[in-house]
Amino acid sequence: MTQTARDKTPGWLMLLFIATLALGTDEFVISGILPDVAADMNVTAGRAGLLVTAFALAFCLGSPVVAVITDRMDKKVVLVVGLIVFAVANALMALVDTLWLAIVLRVVAGLAAGAVSPTAMAIAGTRAPSGSEGRYLAVATAGLTVALFTGVPIGTLVGQVWSWRGTFILIAVVSCVVAALSAWLTPRVPGNEPTPLSVRLGPIRNWQILSLVLAMFLCGAGGLTFYSYLGVTVERELGAAPSNVTWTLLLVGVVGVFAVFAGGSLTDSRGPRAGRLVVVGGHAIALLAVGTFLLFSGGFGLAFLALVAAWSLFAWALSPAMQASIITVDPQRAMLSAALGISGLYGGAGVGAAVGGSLIDSSGAAAIPLVSSVFVAAAWLLCARPDRRLEPAEDRRSNEGEDKER
Repeated sequence: MTQTARDKTPGWLMLLFIATLALGTDEFVISGILPDVAADMNVTAGRAGLLVTAFALAFCLGSPVVAVITDRMDKKVVLVVGLIVFAVANALMALVDTLWLAIVLRVVAGLAAGAVSPTAMAIAGTRAPSGSEGRYLAVATAGLTVALFTGVPIGTLVGQVWSWRGTFILIAVVSCVVAALSAWLTPRVPGNEPTPLSVRLGPIRNWQILSLVLAMFLCGAGGLTFYSYLGVTVERELGAAPSNVTWTLLLVGVVGVFAVFAGGSLTDSRGPRAGRLVVVGGHAIALLAVGTFLLFSGGFGLAFLALVAAWSLFAWALSPAMQASIITVDPQRAMLSAALGISGLYGGAGVGAAVGGSLIDSSGAAAIPLVSSVFVAAAWLLCARPDRRLEPAEDRRSNEGEDKER
């Protein structure tokens, strides 16, 4: 294949980018519209935070199960059907007026997202020209990060100008368009033999992998929980105008995009262990600083925004450092191990959102970053153990155990 052909970005790849952009927006935009959702449904912000818990836990627990069920199916079919289900779940959010129905729809959306996200990566990696796999995967997954400074602020703005229901309608419309175009343009990728759930969970039999997955769980329970209630903190606790929520989330997104690349560079230059210790340690300190600021009645202004920017720097640098650590320990099962890390992060976000909801209703906004800093500090302790690459003999024994379970 010529260099020109390799450099050209096909239309279907941009559709995968837009699909993950919609997923990222749907996942994170709740932070900006949570105060309005709570007011409209006549519930506390803490109870409305269960919408975050529902989506995150559905993604975490459902993703490996959905993967087993859909392994034999053509990946194009999985992508299109997943996007349609995702769009319907978001469109129906515009009609609900009770919290429990909204929670059910967020579970459905989370399951659909758990099907679409890995499928997009599978299509991009499989259909990329030889030598361009990394670039194609980067484009397909970039939407999750780009959503931080595009989809989330825009979705929040739509919620403020029109209604929070309009935000979900916008996501649904984009998802429907992408589904229709994907059915036309996306190449087919045949299914394969199912990978049993026992094999997908196999890497956590290694204590090093398990400790890193637990660390990502704790970081999700800490950092992503603070993000989920950031809009409530700015608008309700600090008394800022709703428009300041949009600007705060935009700041988080811009810093977050830089942080993703900075985390990767730090890991490459210092090594996975040093990289994660710096990132996770900085994350805990930043959360503690934000909590202390809120505890002593700091108002909305440059000082608060500077602390939020510092937190964002460490929070979004987390994934490159942690995933590189997981892959370094078990390179033979890199994809399975990395998928478990992402599930751990989402699981932590789901559990943390429930804890954060209880805290903000009973103790105020300052309690969330303070308790979150304890979670992340515990994650740092798990990260401190030196890495030891899984030896081939250990890998064979683990695989033999998995074969017996099959």
